[in-house]
Amino acid sequence: MKPNVAAAKAALSHLDIEKSPSAIRAKSRDFFWYSPVLKARLDHVEADFVVAPRDEAEVIEVLATCYAHDVPVTTRGAGTGNYGQAMPLAGGCVMHLQNMNRVRDVQPGRVICEPGILLKDLDAHCRAHSGQEIRMFSSTWATATIGGFVAGGSGGVGSCTWGSLRDLGNIIRLRVVTMEETPRVLEFRGEELARVSHAYGTNGIITEIEMPLAPAYDWVELFVAFDDFAPAMDYAEGLGNEDGILLKLATVFEAPIAHDYFQRVRPHVAEGQSLVALMVAPQSMDGLLTFTARTPGARIVYRSDASDWEKAPGRIFEYTWNHTTLRALKVDPSITYLQVRYGFPDHKALVERIRAQFSPEVLQHLEVLRENGKAMFAGLSLVKFTTEDRLDEIVRAHEDAGAMIFNPHRYTLEEGGRQSVDDRQLAFKREADPKGLLNPGKMIAWDDPDWSYERMYAYPGLRAAE
Repeated sequence: MKPNVAAAKAALSHLDIEKSPSAIRAKSRDFFWYSPVLKARLDHVEADFVVAPRDEAEVIEVLATCYAHDVPVTTRGAGTGNYGQAMPLAGGCVMHLQNMNRVRDVQPGRVICEPGILLKDLDAHCRAHSGQEIRMFSSTWATATIGGFVAGGSGGVGSCTWGSLRDLGNIIRLRVVTMEETPRVLEFRGEELARVSHAYGTNGIITEIEMPLAPAYDWVELFVAFDDFAPAMDYAEGLGNEDGILLKLATVFEAPIAHDYFQRVRPHVAEGQSLVALMVAPQSMDGLLTFTARTPGARIVYRSDASDWEKAPGRIFEYTWNHTTLRALKVDPSITYLQVRYGFPDHKALVERIRAQFSPEVLQHLEVLRENGKAMFAGLSLVKFTTEDRLDEIVRAHEDAGAMIFNPHRYTLEEGGRQSVDDRQLAFKREADPKGLLNPGKMIAWDDPDWSYERMYAYPGLRAAE
């Protein structure tokens, strides 16, 4: 197939098409540059044109037109993903969903919305109209979209109570448009959601989302300091397992992360202190304070409801998840990160094994995550990057020790996940995207079913640098 970009663009010229070359470049990029590996490979990638449909009918028109002219389509929200999920590897059309940002309905326990609404705007709408809030969101809450979170995220703020995004009950329904000669509109619930959630838009375009809600609270945000790392880790895990204390967030930072990279926190912690960040429901504060008083060495250094800091730190969740990496990068551009799963029941011993082997080259940043009713850890470790070979050595050492790596230095679904084919997503791509035009290069199983994962996959259709 040879794409006829000019014909597709001309046929769609009555829609909201971006005309500025600088804006086209900006809207062709996500946060892939968190990874020096991806930055070296993808920095030149750019779409031929960007179109922003206003509703589902225009999404269908874009997909049908691009299908007719063999033009690849990569969908995107705010572009805050960091695996290169929204990078148009083969050029073509970027479908920007910024105009599809309406809330359709809010009911007890659920909200129906379009994919382009920002997480913060969705939260604000639900609070204002029902006293509810979304149960889980990324640390890029202020700038990321709900569609991008569903299509590319795996968990976030709220996961200490609600688990991972793909756990049963955390997505209610997705409405999806296929890319065929005559696109179809399909709805997915229950078992079928796995076919299209966290699929990077490789097998359908999400046009409507139904998500669960929980009661909204004025969360109390805290930093708790410890002189040693192990007690901080024990404290966060223990809180995560306290059934009567309602948390939105529990995060552990190994020293010297807080001192070196959190500029407004630095005056309040010593270089050798590890830190725990918390979001606690107001009615749980008595329980939290009691639990903390029972914990030797725990010292609350910040409370959002009773602060004497000269400069407030801002929202606590904007120090956690991948905002930790972002803050570190602003201080030290050589920093990158890994995403690690430390599974129950050996999670703490595994963290200590990795820490003994690699600290301070690799610093532990742990997010409490609920899995099967138990607190365990998702690691977003800070890594002092030197070479790709050394980074690969660190990854292999984690895997050899029994830690699962979700590699953020790869742009494919399989390599950024469990290094295995998701047969449900592949089967649906065959049905919904017969020409393979949706976000090409991100699903190895479509391009090369016999790939062995012994080395980094390089998409053959990757547009060459000029």
